[in-house]
Amino acid sequence: MEPLEIPGSLLDRLRSQIGPRREVWVLAAVVAALALGGIALWARGAPARIAPPAVEDSAPEPSATPEVEGVVVHVAGKVRHPGLYTLPSGARVADAIEAAGGPRAGADLDLLNLAELLVDGTKVEVLGAGAAPSVSSTTPVTPNAPAVININTADQITLEEIPGIGPVKAAAIIEHRDASGPFTAVEGLLEVTGIGPATLESLRPYVAV
Repeated sequence: MEPLEIPGSLLDRLRSQIGPRREVWVLAAVVAALALGGIALWARGAPARIAPPAVEDSAPEPSATPEVEGVVVHVAGKVRHPGLYTLPSGARVADAIEAAGGPRAGADLDLLNLAELLVDGTKVEVLGAGAAPSVSSTTPVTPNAPAVININTADQITLEEIPGIGPVKAAAIIEHRDASGPFTAVEGLLEVTGIGPATLESLRPYVAV
């Protein structure tokens, strides 16, 4: 940087007013003032840096899909509005018939167990008076369901083909049959270890004596 030149007239005027001893200090003050002024002018002309605005993540959070509790049943036969109905868990056959508008004239509700608990996929068929259901009018619909099996003559392998009967229950049925004789009714399965009322109801469509 080249030294700052001060005009001679200005220097002579300063010498006449403040004397030679203060000349150096005055010159230093003038130089400092000029330097500060130049820095201020440069800073004023420099472009300001603007920070870019922060971008917020506005992606919505995935919402949990509420789970729907209940069972879907098919109500058919002599009811006012046959069709598919979704009922709360713990519903019974009577609830399914009521959801379908109730029985029509000529329906025989005594052919059904109105207190039977419904499971998902059950078909409730309300029959007319004098009709006889083949096995049960409230049968869970199961693709390729096995034929009705006689629990008095079936062996271990055949018993295991019944839905809900595994090797342990099949062996228990045979053991009870050998010890107590043939079953006289399907309800006799309640005496077999590991089979309770709920299991018996699920077995009814598939067993006979």
